[in-house]
Amino acid sequence: MRKKSAPLNRAAVPAVLLLAAALGLAACGSSDDDDPPARYSAEIRRTTLGVPHIKADDWGGLGYGFGVAQAQDNLCTIAESFVTYRGERARWFGPDALLSSSGTAGRPRNLDADFFHRHVLSAEALAAFKAAQPADVVTLIDGFVAGYNRLLADLKAGSATGHAACAAAGWLQPATADDIYRRLYATNFAGGYSNFVGQIANALPPAPATPSAAPAGRQAALSRSQRRAIEQAFARLDLQVGGEEGVGSNMYGFGADASEVPLLFGNPHWYWRGPDRFYQAQLTIPGKLNVSGASFLGVPLVLIGFNENVAWSHTVSTARRFGFFQLSLVPGEPTAYLKDGVRVPMTARSITVQSLAADGTVSDVTRTLYTSEHGPLVNLAPLNPALAWSGSTAFAIRDINAANHRTFRNWMRWAQAGSLEAFAQIQREEAAIPWVNTVAVGRGDPRAWYADIGAMPNVSAQQVATCTTPFGQAVAGALPRVPFFDGSRAACDWQTDADSRQPGAIGASRMPSLLRRDYVANMNDSYWLANPAEPLTGYPDILGPAGTQAQSLRTRLGHLMVQRRLAGTDGYAGNKATPEVLQQMVLDSRVLTAELFKDAALAAVCSGTPAAPLPLSADPLGGAITPAVNVDVALACSTLAAWNGRGTADARGTHVWDEFWTRAQRIPAAQLYTVPFNPADPLNTPRGLNTTDTTALRQAFAAAVYRVQQSGFAVDAPRSEVLYATRNGQRIGLYGGCGANGYFTIACSEKRIEQGGYSMDEDPNGNSYMQIVAFKPEGVQAHTFLTFSLSDDPASPHHADYTRRYAAGQWLRVPFTEAEIAANADLKTTRVRE
Repeated sequence: MRKKSAPLNRAAVPAVLLLAAALGLAACGSSDDDDPPARYSAEIRRTTLGVPHIKADDWGGLGYGFGVAQAQDNLCTIAESFVTYRGERARWFGPDALLSSSGTAGRPRNLDADFFHRHVLSAEALAAFKAAQPADVVTLIDGFVAGYNRLLADLKAGSATGHAACAAAGWLQPATADDIYRRLYATNFAGGYSNFVGQIANALPPAPATPSAAPAGRQAALSRSQRRAIEQAFARLDLQVGGEEGVGSNMYGFGADASEVPLLFGNPHWYWRGPDRFYQAQLTIPGKLNVSGASFLGVPLVLIGFNENVAWSHTVSTARRFGFFQLSLVPGEPTAYLKDGVRVPMTARSITVQSLAADGTVSDVTRTLYTSEHGPLVNLAPLNPALAWSGSTAFAIRDINAANHRTFRNWMRWAQAGSLEAFAQIQREEAAIPWVNTVAVGRGDPRAWYADIGAMPNVSAQQVATCTTPFGQAVAGALPRVPFFDGSRAACDWQTDADSRQPGAIGASRMPSLLRRDYVANMNDSYWLANPAEPLTGYPDILGPAGTQAQSLRTRLGHLMVQRRLAGTDGYAGNKATPEVLQQMVLDSRVLTAELFKDAALAAVCSGTPAAPLPLSADPLGGAITPAVNVDVALACSTLAAWNGRGTADARGTHVWDEFWTRAQRIPAAQLYTVPFNPADPLNTPRGLNTTDTTALRQAFAAAVYRVQQSGFAVDAPRSEVLYATRNGQRIGLYGGCGANGYFTIACSEKRIEQGGYSMDEDPNGNSYMQIVAFKPEGVQAHTFLTFSLSDDPASPHHADYTRRYAAGQWLRVPFTEAEIAANADLKTTRVRE
């Protein structure tokens, strides 16, 4: 025991330790008998690529260590997200700038984001959410906040380094527990409210008018042109989650008939930037919790991952999580509506946010926003003037997850699940998963589990027939299965089953699940084909289509890859799913459109040897080409003829194919294919490229080659030159592509090729946290990628290392047991305490 002299500065101890962590040094913390007891204490053990393994004796310490680790790696992004969820973006970044990165709320104007978050994350809503959290989650959050603030304090004091992007910013402020609760609660809305940020933030009533003699009746039928205009307007909505393409994921679970051991592959195609990107970590409380995987930034729980007994992953579900109600207003009162003839006042909320002007002054901006019994009022007038909030009609939106306070209790329980059966039972009991499907496997269990069991609106077929308003009928063409009901009748309220976990939600017994000994999978189409050998049918329509529409190219390819694996016809050894084969199979960048259509397409557009130039007068993506040009397609044709149909890093000409198919898929399916979709053969239809009239195909190909030629990239450039991520000014060549073009390995850039190529630097989505987990006799074994790397700080050694490893296709065997962590060659341990 050391001799004590002057009192010790309590803040200095964690500052020194955290500085060591920031510098990547190994540190050992010890506690003397004379030291004051620590409120929070944890070990942060970083292994290869900086992955943190956080160990503590209690929930508060675990949260503390996790808060420190996340802040060490991503302080600026987390801090900016707190500004967003507090509704303070306009104060710091100005009212008209857009959010700095895309996420589940898109990229709205700062001022709109502020009013939206102040409204849906109101003090009342947040209090209800907080009150529903179990004690362990509350303690974990308190510890996380303390750990985050510890790192922030050390940065401000100069005893921690990095984070130059925000270190001196006024908005970099200590967090509170409410910041975490807002972040958690906002996660619920990715399938609902978050797709209508501007519409909710700008829902303002008209001025009161002189009452008419009688209240307005139900709206009259719309004309065909009105219906078409409304449908087209809603079709242009950019739904961030659950939209036409949007973000997505691939996942497989293999049972005993397909694999020697329970085996899971999970791969969200998610955001590479911003607060919704994943963070990889392991969380351990000996005897209580030992879970490894990924969470969103600012979330102190593992959302996708594995423990000693269970592994699971998620994909975005097709089930709708929201709906609209058309309100019939009280004459002369635009903020009151009639429900079965009874006046119901809306709830007003006066919200004031601060806004930064160009001259540096800050002023207050106030809006009074309204909520109905269903949810917030929504301004649909920008979509179509007929949908304006008028003197007789207003519209409200309901998100089933606004009253779903069980999500993080569900994930907490999953993290501690002792078997696959216990995991499935937790999902049934909570019915809380907000907007994703689930696949899981478990130690010693010969089956794999699929379920789309979560919070979903409970509407009957009879309600859809009798409650859908004329506006709703028009919207249905663009947003099928979204209830758009008459809010003037209680008979049109969402229903409640005997086993519903919250009012207005479907009971777990009426939601789909499947246990199979071979495999289950989902690639963002509906529950219908979790396994094509056992189609799931008979579930409520709001969950998604079952056998009525073609599957995505990615879904088809995903199932075909498994079927060929189990038949032993995919070129890999054997006929079982093994971790080793799976590691190769999911990165081989197969392109289904090339496999199905390349030969026929080239025969149609590459006539002659060499191919003759094609006249181009219009680009299907860019309008008229004036004057028309003759496009030399000879090199493109010969390059694609030699291409093996995969988007690997060294594949040449893939960008030409991508540009071509992006245009070709705009041709109506009835004109593009010779064999239409057949629900009896969903993995092989539609098929057959229609080449009886090649005009549209030739225009699409000519436009594709022309755009590539104009872009500055060679027609025969390798994939890794055109598709890339940039770290500290250096390009890292990648592989894969977009699901809409038939890729299974996803790296989908928002950039057009003429804008510098397919850059994954500005709001991309693609392979993110990837895990292959096998429950072998000797223990759980996991291989992972965090494709965009652990840290958003360019000064961090972990800003690019994982990305380079992913580019090289080198999976990380992530340590899990205490022995594996201790034996890791890159281990650096830091003890943090407060």
